[in-house]
Amino acid sequence: MSRTTSAKKSETSNEISIGPEDRIPPRERIVSTASELFRERGIRGIGVDAIADAASTNKMTLYRHFGSKDELVCETLRRASEKAGAIWRDLEMAYPGNPRAQLYAWVEMRAQCLNGEPAGCDLANAAIELKGEGHPAHEMIERHKAEQRDRLAALCSAAGAREAELLADTLTLLLEGARVSRQAMGAASCCGHFAKACNAAIASFA
Repeated sequence: MSRTTSAKKSETSNEISIGPEDRIPPRERIVSTASELFRERGIRGIGVDAIADAASTNKMTLYRHFGSKDELVCETLRRASEKAGAIWRDLEMAYPGNPRAQLYAWVEMRAQCLNGEPAGCDLANAAIELKGEGHPAHEMIERHKAEQRDRLAALCSAAGAREAELLADTLTLLLEGARVSRQAMGAASCCGHFAKACNAAIASFA
């Protein structure tokens, strides 16, 4: 019997026991699997049947946890937003009371993220793919991007930068542009100069 079959039956009856690898709650399996598939194939490129199958569950279980595919999309993006937002806590813990060091560390952390996200930013990709559809995820994406930019502006200001708002916009544009460049031209393209470009921008606003 396959792992998928075993997992599916265990969610609907007590006849078959599950192994340690199947003890991840169905909701968590569905969300993590959907996140990977949306990243690989696009939100419109994968259906709920395929997501349920890849998550070793069934469509009935998926809809028990999420009323619709749109709701599942929103949950995957909410978690991506939380993960991206954790950078601010990490910066404060690494350089307490030193906003300028935090700003330069932000550049380094974002440069590392660029190397670790060959598919680009999940939220930005979703915004492009769902453009014009009135999808409920749009509000979440806009709020996330605005919060990230505003926190960056606050950090620039705390670091003593002149025209902190403009510097935050410049760094944001460099980040989003580097993400697109990496997808379109590869890791060896101009996105490789992201950190140098950001540091030069910060120095020019000192």
